[in-house]
Amino acid sequence: MSEPTALDALVPGPLSLAGHRLGTPQRAGALTMVPVTGPPYPGIAPPRTGLKLTRVAGYGRLELRNGAGAGGGVAIVPLHIGYVQDAAQNHALCRSAFLAPGQSLMFEDACCVQQSQGGYLAERDQWFFVLPLELRARALELRGVHDHAKLWNDITALNRGCGLPARGHLEQILSRRRPVLTQFQNRLELQPGQLGALFFVAGRFAGLEIAPDPAYFAEVWTALVAFAYGVPAWRAEPAPPAGPAAPYEAGDLAGLRAALDRDRAGRVAEVAGWLADLPAGPLQTAEEERYLGLRLSTVTGPHLAGQIVTDGDRAVYASLFAAT
Repeated sequence: MSEPTALDALVPGPLSLAGHRLGTPQRAGALTMVPVTGPPYPGIAPPRTGLKLTRVAGYGRLELRNGAGAGGGVAIVPLHIGYVQDAAQNHALCRSAFLAPGQSLMFEDACCVQQSQGGYLAERDQWFFVLPLELRARALELRGVHDHAKLWNDITALNRGCGLPARGHLEQILSRRRPVLTQFQNRLELQPGQLGALFFVAGRFAGLEIAPDPAYFAEVWTALVAFAYGVPAWRAEPAPPAGPAAPYEAGDLAGLRAALDRDRAGRVAEVAGWLADLPAGPLQTAEEERYLGLRLSTVTGPHLAGQIVTDGDRAVYASLFAAT
């Protein structure tokens, strides 16, 4: 499957995804992932090995450091990244940012995602996530707002929709449902050279994620597939079939291969139809900051929101998601 025009329809104005291609769709329950390959952009520090959470200096104030040395690359903080640690206050960011090699940056507009757990995060054992799709549009709207409790009402509504206690504890989903959510990571496979993905939930566009290179995407993969898009997919999971059924009707190996080929062709055609039906409309792009030739911008529109990093008209990083 190779349809660059489908990607171009999703991105604003002058942003170019030239050279990026779509691969064969994969499906896990309600979640469909279409791999994206393309030319890598060197010199960007990956988020897990490059970025370190050094401290949370009070509620809503989270500090990250680019651990790369003087010869390392600039870090692009993944949009809506958050950190979980036992017996500490979990936080997430409402925006992306640049960090130069060795630089530390205090995010004053972080949001607390755990309403009543005591303690602050320190630089110890940590794992990170990306906010579930259901919270991302609201979190982007709240960038720059200094209020650590600003997402609690939305988290409460999400928990209620998941049949969980109605309170502002995102860890009820991220930690207690983690074995279920990581099944999406286990059932969907990263492809060689993959540096991005299109995500659909129950046949509807959910998000487009583009990383600078495959190493960066591999490090953010679990946070995206298990949490950002795994949560809405978990909520949309179809009911299990009434009885056991064979996945394919085939009497021999050749018949099975033919059935698999038909299944792949049908899936490609189905995703092509979803892409053709993507909502369109005007998008606004506002530049937020620069680092040398790189520009970080916020994208908003009636159907799409997120942030992008560009070098000229070339896409370096993009995290764009369905706004409704």
